[in-house]
Formats: sequence, structure tokens, C-alpha cells
Amino acid sequence: MQTPEATTMSTRDVLHYGSVRSLLIANGVLFSGVALQAAALGKQAFDISGRSADLGWIGLCEFLPAALLVLVTGTVVDRFNRKRIALVAIAFEVLTSLALVAFALSRPTHVWPLFVISFCYGIARAFMSPATRTMPPMVAPEGGIPKVIALYSATWTAATILGPALSGFLYAIDVWVAYLAAAVFMVMSWFFIAALHFERELPPPDAEDKPTFRSAIEGLLFIRRTPILFAAIALDLFAVLFGGAVALLPAIATDRLGVGDVAYGWLRAAPGIGAAAMALMLAWHPLRRHVGRTLLVTVAVFGAATVVLGSTRSYLIAFLSLLVLAAADMISVFIRGSLVPLVTPDEKRGRVMAVENVFIGASNELGAFESGIVGQAAGVPGTVIGGGIATMAIVVIWWFSFPALRRVDRLEDLGH
Repeated sequence: MQTPEATTMSTRDVLHYGSVRSLLIANGVLFSGVALQAAALGKQAFDISGRSADLGWIGLCEFLPAALLVLVTGTVVDRFNRKRIALVAIAFEVLTSLALVAFALSRPTHVWPLFVISFCYGIARAFMSPATRTMPPMVAPEGGIPKVIALYSATWTAATILGPALSGFLYAIDVWVAYLAAAVFMVMSWFFIAALHFERELPPPDAEDKPTFRSAIEGLLFIRRTPILFAAIALDLFAVLFGGAVALLPAIATDRLGVGDVAYGWLRAAPGIGAAAMALMLAWHPLRRHVGRTLLVTVAVFGAATVVLGSTRSYLIAFLSLLVLAAADMISVFIRGSLVPLVTPDEKRGRVMAVENVFIGASNELGAFESGIVGQAAGVPGTVIGGGIATMAIVVIWWFSFPALRRVDRLEDLGH
């Protein structure tokens, strides 16, 4: 367990460790490419068909592999070398980027090949996500996990600024240029991760310990029997599911705001700007007290900002609402990202992360599916506004249904 003295480690102290710096660079480069590709993919799909439902189908295609493979990915990540798993997954992601380049060069008139490529990308991400997200505790010095998590989140959100902002400019040249740039970023991350050194390695599994169905579902069982962990993950699941407004940004930019490719790129980058600013604040001044209440309040703020986004026709107000909702979401990500490794034993972390990836990470795509399909049927504004209201309603329910989560005071207490 961490001692109280260890928890006082500063951000500067943490950054003295070369393994921490290497992981942060690898993470930033990788997700710059991922975010760039996602922004260009959504824009191209909407430009081809003009249907918000197609944005939803892309989200579903990316979600399904994580859901279908959740028992496999977590077990694999906990039993085999996590760096090698990440390297194979990233290599497969590069292939999907090159497939998108070929698709764009064919001057397509049908959107369905994007669904196939998105499904293949989803398979790679189903392994890549739990493998890379278990790495911060493996490189963090004793007592430095909360700081490393905050810095890891900061590099991820910085990538969600750089990638989408670049996508707008590159898409304006040609969409295949954006996809090629994404592939280059991913290749660079592959080399950074290949050179990564862990401060502590996962011990090899006991030869007598054969994989079983029980061990495969241990991540799900562990979350279910840990009330605070279950409440925090379930809260974000519903917030992400109902608050999938970002997936509809191609439709919002074109139909509601009337802006072009470059302005769309900056609109897509706005959540990254808000989240990165908040992540830097948390890195230097992490939350000390009232963690549970802060989590609930920030998810409510996320819902309120979503309502504003769905209500406005002003580009400036839409941009500001995206800044606010992403900043609020980053606080939630930081709390949950610190909570999971603090309460989860390392030998179960891959399986827990795989389950969390389905409930939170991949559910972004499920939220995109819900928003896209409902948006096609009920209109984009009503879908976004309704999602924000539903998110705030979930917070009220959680406030009274999970008092243990509301009463969490300090993150450090969860490690004992």
C-alpha cells in the first residue's frame, strides 16, 4: 500500500523517471493519430451520405468488437506481455489507416466500406486499449500513480486537440492525406512503445493456473462486488451513452452552424482543449477532498453543457459548451482513472480495464450509435438536448442510490 508520504510526490518528481516520459510521448503520438482519423472518418461518412445515422453505424461497428471480445482481451492482457500485445494491436490499426487511404483514393460513393474498416479497427482497439491503459501503474514510481494518471490523461487530451485540428486542415487538402497522417502518427507511437522500459513487470502466470471462464469474467465480478467501483463506472457509462453529442458534430457543423472543414476541425478539437486545460490543472493541483461529490457534480455539468450545445446555432457558444463539457468530463476521467488502479490488484487490472473499456471507452461508440440513430429519426437538436437532460437525471438517481460513492472523500483512502 502507498504511504501518506509517498502520495506527496510532485509532478516534477514523477517526470524525472524516463519510463514515465517515454509512455507519455507514446500515448500522445498514438492518440493524435487516432483522434485525427476519427475526426476525418466521421466527416467523410457524413459528406458521402448526409445521414447522421451513418455516424451511428460507424460507432456501433467500433463498439461491437470490444463487447464481443471483452472476456478474451482482458485475460490475454493479464497473462501475456502487455507491450507486445500493444505493438501487435497498433500495427493492425496502422493497416486500417492504410485501408482508409485506399478507400479515399477510390473516390467512393457508398459509405458501407467504412463500416467494415471501422469494425476491423475496433478489433485492434479492443486489445490495444486495456494493454496501454494498464501501463501507467507499471511505469509509475511508488506513490506516483495519481500524478502519472493525470499526466497520461493530459497527453491523451492534448492529442484530441492536435489530431482533430490537423484533420480539418488535412481534410481540406484531401481526405486521404488525413488518413495517411494518422498512419504516420501510429507508426511513430509503435517505435516509442517498442523502446519502453517498465519499472515493474507483471509476474508470469502460474503454469498450473489455466485460463477458465471464471478467471475470464473475474474483471466483471470484481467490479460488481466493489460498490464504489461499480457506481463510478456505471455513472460514466450512462453519461457517455446519453451524452454522445460529439459523434454528431459533422451534422451539427454542417446543418446547425453552417461551417466548413477547417472550422469543423477546430470544433472537433474544442473538447480536447477543454479537457487538456483541466488535465493540466489536475496534474499540478490534484483533487484532495470531496472526490465522490465532485464526480457527481461534474457529470451533471457535462449534461448541462450538452443541452447548451444542442440548443445553439452560434459557433462561439457551441465551441464554449464543448470546452465546458470536456473539462467536466476530464475531472470524471481523472477520478475514475485513479480509482481503478488504486482498488484493483495488478494481476486483475487487465481484465478490469477490458470491462471498463466496454462500459466507458467503447461505450463512446455505443453512445455515438444511439445518437446517430435517434438523430436521424428525431433530429439532431432534440437528440443532443434530450441526452443532456437524461445525463443530469442519472446524476440525481446516483446521488441517492449510491451514498458510498457520494461520501468518498480522498482518493488516497481507497488504496488502504
